[in-house]
Amino acid sequence: MEHPIDDLVEQLLESYAQCGGIKHLTGASLPSKNAVAALTQNLLQLVFPGFITDGELNSRNLKKETFAQVSDLQGRLEREIAKSLESRPIAGATALSLTLDFLRQLPDLRCAIQTDVDAAFQGDPAALDHEEVVLAYPGVEAVAVYRLAHVLHGRGIGYLPRMMTEWAHSRTGIDIHPGAEIGSHFFIDHGTGVVIGGTTKIGQRVRLYQGVGLVARSLAKNVERNEQGLAIGGKRHPTIGDDVTIYAGATIVGGDTTIGDRTIVGGNVWLTRSVPADSVVFFEAQQLSIHPRQRMAGDWII
Repeated sequence: MEHPIDDLVEQLLESYAQCGGIKHLTGASLPSKNAVAALTQNLLQLVFPGFITDGELNSRNLKKETFAQVSDLQGRLEREIAKSLESRPIAGATALSLTLDFLRQLPDLRCAIQTDVDAAFQGDPAALDHEEVVLAYPGVEAVAVYRLAHVLHGRGIGYLPRMMTEWAHSRTGIDIHPGAEIGSHFFIDHGTGVVIGGTTKIGQRVRLYQGVGLVARSLAKNVERNEQGLAIGGKRHPTIGDDVTIYAGATIVGGDTTIGDRTIVGGNVWLTRSVPADSVVFFEAQQLSIHPRQRMAGDWII
């Protein structure tokens, strides 16, 4: 007897053939979005022990729990890296060697991420303690995931770094390309709408507010690409010096644009040229007008 959905299944199969095949069936396997999301969450558990897991973590069981987490992560991460290598091989590298190399970076990565936690605590008078920063600040989570993904990106591993930072993007509203170079003590306050492009370079002790964009000048389609289809050559995004503060809604554009050390960029600035060190950038011509409000019947009373 024909099932009511038989026709639908046949149509879907036909669409798979005509509108794009399924890689897992017709070519190299691809990393799983669900698996990479879970891996990213587990990596954050290692970076911030005791903050994310539900179970109790203490000095008595710390070594046992850490060993179990790393052992589990190794096998799962190796599987996803192996899938990436099927489509984007790396000469002389295996999934195991890349996995172990990455995991060995975790102690140093934790130290780098700790500087970001310190910067958030020192930079926000509303922060009660470091624990609140780790538990509640989306910028800290987004930057921590970026730092993890940046190591994988630097090893040439395909797919996974972008999948990790996009997972963080979906949770925090902060979009950091794993190829960006970001110094220590980096703080994104509030964070929603921040975009940091893949060839951005950011110095130490930099602070960004919500809605800041560090972006390319154009979306030209004639970008030179390598055999794997990745854009190569040319710096498309700006360079930000040390101790720079960029306020909400500012957009800084282009690979030739450099913001000098200790500069302050005001809110909603559109900037396409370089700025020397120790500058303040704002729209001087803008004027704010305040007029008496004409009350109407039925107005809300606050």
